[in-house]
Amino acid sequence: MSALFPPTALVVPFENLRMTDVGAVGGKNASLGEMISQLPQGLRVPTGFATTAHAFRAFLQHDGLADRIRSRLQGLDTEDVRALAAAGAEIRALVQAQPFPMDLQRAVADRFATLCAEHPGASFAVRSSATAEDLPEASFAGQQESFLNVTGLTDVLLKIKQVFASLYNDRAISYRVHKGFEHEGVALSAGVQRMVRSDLGAAGVMFTIDTESGFADVVFITSSYGLGETVVQGAVNPDEFYVHKPMLRAGRQALIRRTLGSKLVQMVFSSPEEQVRSGQLVQTVDVPAAQRNRYSLTDAEVAQLAHCALLIEQHYGRPMDIEWGKDGSDGEIYILQARPETVKSQPRAQTELRYQLKGQGNVLAEGRAIGQRIGTGPVRLVRSVTEMDRVQPGDVLVTDMTDPNWEPVMKRASAIVTNRGGRTCHAAIIARELSIPAVVGCGDATERLKEGTLVTVSCAEGDTGRVYDGLLETEVSEVQRGAMPPIATKIMMNVGNPQLAFDFAQLPNEGVGLARLEFIINNNIGVHPKAILDYPQIDADLKQAVESVARGHASPRAFYVDKVAEGVATIAAAFWPKPVIVRLSDFKSNEYRKLIGGSRYEPEEENPMLGFRGAVRYLSADFGAAFAMECEALRRVRGDMGLSNVQVMVPFVRTLGQAERVTQLLATHGLERGKDGLKLIMMCEVPSNAILAERFLAFFDGFSIGSNDLTQLTLGLDRDSGLELLAQDFDERDPAVQALIHQVIRTCLAQGKYIGICGQGPSDHPDFAQWLADEGISSISLNPDSVIATWQRLAG
Repeated sequence: MSALFPPTALVVPFENLRMTDVGAVGGKNASLGEMISQLPQGLRVPTGFATTAHAFRAFLQHDGLADRIRSRLQGLDTEDVRALAAAGAEIRALVQAQPFPMDLQRAVADRFATLCAEHPGASFAVRSSATAEDLPEASFAGQQESFLNVTGLTDVLLKIKQVFASLYNDRAISYRVHKGFEHEGVALSAGVQRMVRSDLGAAGVMFTIDTESGFADVVFITSSYGLGETVVQGAVNPDEFYVHKPMLRAGRQALIRRTLGSKLVQMVFSSPEEQVRSGQLVQTVDVPAAQRNRYSLTDAEVAQLAHCALLIEQHYGRPMDIEWGKDGSDGEIYILQARPETVKSQPRAQTELRYQLKGQGNVLAEGRAIGQRIGTGPVRLVRSVTEMDRVQPGDVLVTDMTDPNWEPVMKRASAIVTNRGGRTCHAAIIARELSIPAVVGCGDATERLKEGTLVTVSCAEGDTGRVYDGLLETEVSEVQRGAMPPIATKIMMNVGNPQLAFDFAQLPNEGVGLARLEFIINNNIGVHPKAILDYPQIDADLKQAVESVARGHASPRAFYVDKVAEGVATIAAAFWPKPVIVRLSDFKSNEYRKLIGGSRYEPEEENPMLGFRGAVRYLSADFGAAFAMECEALRRVRGDMGLSNVQVMVPFVRTLGQAERVTQLLATHGLERGKDGLKLIMMCEVPSNAILAERFLAFFDGFSIGSNDLTQLTLGLDRDSGLELLAQDFDERDPAVQALIHQVIRTCLAQGKYIGICGQGPSDHPDFAQWLADEGISSISLNPDSVIATWQRLAG
């Protein structure tokens, strides 16, 4: 018990409370007092007071109320829903009919009068704070009631009594019984706190940890208009913001990602007339369309909130869950509550799943195995993108071939099967990132697999993936990751989707050897860059599409740069301070055509794989302004955001002349090799790159071998071809390909320059990874699902 008030105190101002007073006023009220008194004054916490557990028990003892409650609860079967509801309603009625003891009523009246004198015209929140809510074996938080916009002593007393009664909500009674708590062992404290006018501003919740992955180096903030209850209750789709803690501490522009929520409704104070008519102190109203299309916080306000979160986390020494509000009257930001985060911050075993097929069945289709997992479910045949909504969670998606537009529906699938595509096609890449098994290049899967048939898709049997008839027995085991043994070769990762970066960063790694910019453009933007640049001089349908995706940003061009920067920054922040090699966009013309507006700007090429892509695209006058946006985004990430671990990689450089001109072009866009530590890496994927490796290296700081393109161009095989005869010969381990790779590694090592590989080969073939390590390659960049196994193999 605190020395700041006696054990028999009935009411205590927040300023006199500390975290040591949980037993007296509950965790919520104790935390408010702790923040008001112990944290810097720049962190605003609205004041108020709390009734004590002693006051609650005195209330129950008054006129024998506790005995009547005990009698009603005795022998209650909480599994009998009707009996539980009847008992709860009766007890709550008893509590609300019970008069306050006079000394408690006077104590509340005196403290409330002082509070009103200090804050004339204010309204108040009356919230519950259970004395047992911070016990590690049980969470009582959220079981009791809260009331907003309460004014006047009469209503405050009424709401305090309703808070007391809420200890006997049906769910609270049942919870205590199931957890083995005596009903009389839990007391309630009512907190009366001055309300922030967030009904005129915004409010939300923030965590000092990523709530999905448990990644600890970000502050995750949600925000919507009006009172924060809509966010807490999940009644609204809020705006979301991620702030990178290390860059925030360094004074940089640390906001790395923003997502615009729909924010359809907001909770506001009811007018006096509405209160009389409906009896409701607050009401939910629609948000005007213009406000929905804007972020509810400015970047500066996001940064201010994140600073507050850091102060709170530092004080408590653990990840925190924090409610906040922006007062629309004074424009200030206030902290309303703070409690420990109790899910993702818990210690977790670092394990990976291993799959093994135990049963046998008839093989319906075969192709290339992607990932080392097994999926089961009913076949869902999808002929085109217009039918995607037919795919339900757990279905096996079977189609001819996917493209980036399919990604949302791919997340629902338990497995993916395609007629066409190789190990580096879109379906394969996305399946790996989503940890979904995929069998690609089957040739006739859409003919051989029938709608609704139950199948098992196995990618746990080597290079060949098989689709079996029926649901076969599968064994899934956990393998402890533990500390990885030291090896000479750096193991990096290939990352496309920024939304998975926080998860991937927690695997053993030495950074990102390939961050795909085209994935960011497709997933976060979806519109052809030239449509962005030509706005508003574009046709009506395209104009509407551009305006729709660019909502919340200063202009369509600003939207494009913002989203590219945010995607790169998210990956760079996840792996900070390890190197993140970002490949400039490497869309082919047929892939650019699939973006919104793409067909208006892209040529139709017979062989896009060998066409308008890579360096030649950047150097063309036709694409120059679009390329400038990419460069601006990367410059912002490295400069304003301070994420100098980002390095830049140029794909598909065919000639020495292109190498010279593209490095000069990058310098004119503020990405000058060597300036502020910037390294320029070249993809080594055209045979000319290997043949003239020494001369190409005059313009770059090293090579990253793109084994997919290098193999297809060395062997003359289209890597996306669906022909089985070609697919059989596509192998990075072919002697001709290995001869070129050997030459490239020797040249880079001789010059002391970076040499890595980011192609698919070492992820699919552990023996190829071993050969590369034996050759002395500096780094191998792998798909996340093959990092552990490859690392362990190289360690011997």
